Amino acid sequence: MIETVSKNVFLSISKSKMLNQAARKWGLRFGASHVVAGETIDSAIAKVKELNEKGLVCTLDHLGEFVSNREEALEATQYNVRTLEAIHQAGVKSNLSVKLTQLGLDIDFAFCLENMRQIVGTAKKYNNFVRIDMEDSARCQATLDLLCELRKTYDNVGTVIQAYLYRAEQDVKDLKGVSLRLVKGAYKEPPEVAYQEKVQIDENYMTIIKTHLLSGSYTAIATHDHHIIEKVKQFTKEHGIPKEQFEFQMLYGFRTDMQLQLAKEGYTMRIYVPFGNDWFGYFMRRLAERPQNVAFALKGFFGK
Repeated sequence: MIETVSKNVFLSISKSKMLNQAARKWGLRFGASHVVAGETIDSAIAKVKELNEKGLVCTLDHLGEFVSNREEALEATQYNVRTLEAIHQAGVKSNLSVKLTQLGLDIDFAFCLENMRQIVGTAKKYNNFVRIDMEDSARCQATLDLLCELRKTYDNVGTVIQAYLYRAEQDVKDLKGVSLRLVKGAYKEPPEVAYQEKVQIDENYMTIIKTHLLSGSYTAIATHDHHIIEKVKQFTKEHGIPKEQFEFQMLYGFRTDMQLQLAKEGYTMRIYVPFGNDWFGYFMRRLAERPQNVAFALKGFFGK
């Protein structure tokens, strides 16, 4: 009960525009520097180099969401283009993750689509890949619609499916052949659209993982849950699914020992590396996922 209340509090705080704006002035605080790789492209690239040297590959995410004016969305678009250029110039092993609300989805679908064409086109030029992050359920269909439009021209773009949504299994079936990152889900969703109990979410998570793997599609399993990871390892061995068809993904700053162990075992281990000054919403959602991280955050704050 207490954990549920704590989760809801952090998820509510994560949407506060006032606190987000204040956080930009604070700089990385409350332990956020342990899970956010700095505020600039250079700092992010430096962190990716460190992770690559340990046998880990990455996906960079310039933090930002819920942009409400075209100028900000255009700036974010160009920043993502520059990030792809920096990845190429540095020769690091990383692709790019983006949020459509940072690129104008809430302003105009066609406007956002054009911005994404620039980003995915740049990635294509550099033989790189772009992952469209999934946001809350209200934006799920628009995200998938935009993905389908992009894939009429580009094959180097995929998205994310959240297991807590009732629609997840059908979406995975509809997206056969598309590279998907499969997650449990990190937003607060109502019971009308999403499972509320961990047991149900975990069960559906394994269902969509198995469905996508058995379809022969590339699958990114993004979880820190070692029980799920062991089940996936066993399932892929039993069904002769090669390691080249899937990867594990984890967040920067979490379960680092497990990340290194999976890489040592020969699995592709990709680290989601967020950066930028719009870190507050992301960090609050991480605390909501694991309320025990509050102690970790306070330690980071008072340790400065």
